[in-house]
Amino acid sequence: MKIQGNEIKPGMVLQHKDALWVVTRVEHVKPGKGGAFAQVEMKAVVGNTKLNERFRASESVERVRLEQRDFQFLYEQGDQLVFMDMDTYDQIELPRDFLGDRAAFLQDGMTVVLELHEGKPLGVQLPLHVTLEVTEAEPVVKGQTAASSYKPAVLENGVRVMVPPFIAAGEKIVVNTEDLSYVKRAES
Repeated sequence: MKIQGNEIKPGMVLQHKDALWVVTRVEHVKPGKGGAFAQVEMKAVVGNTKLNERFRASESVERVRLEQRDFQFLYEQGDQLVFMDMDTYDQIELPRDFLGDRAAFLQDGMTVVLELHEGKPLGVQLPLHVTLEVTEAEPVVKGQTAASSYKPAVLENGVRVMVPPFIAAGEKIVVNTEDLSYVKRAES
């Protein structure tokens, strides 16, 4: 299935340069001159090769169709993440770096979608939004609220995000797991 360069997301598996690649990181860039593009970091399915590639929004790339099955995240054991198939109750272990930066968003009992190619796990789709507590947030500077400005905050999983000035430490917020952006304040 062909997709546009601006539709590439972490966890997708692409057919590129006669090989299968798992997308580990995507950064959308809109330069002052020229068209927008996606800076994509990929890891080879076979071997341990990494590749950084630019895809223009107008370019198309082949996304590989995979079997998708629901798995539940059970626990972390050393640098291995243990998941359980929701249908067969079989357990599977994946290295922590298989998820890259997104591994920090795993929560006990969380349901994720594992993408399998011929029985081999190639990608993991996390829920789009997760609720986390803010552990550190800078205080609001008087007058700062006049303009729409954001301040840095640290979440309970150690990830740094930018939040609106009214968010304080101890509050729960909803975060987008794809681009690590603040979505909204969590409802109590």
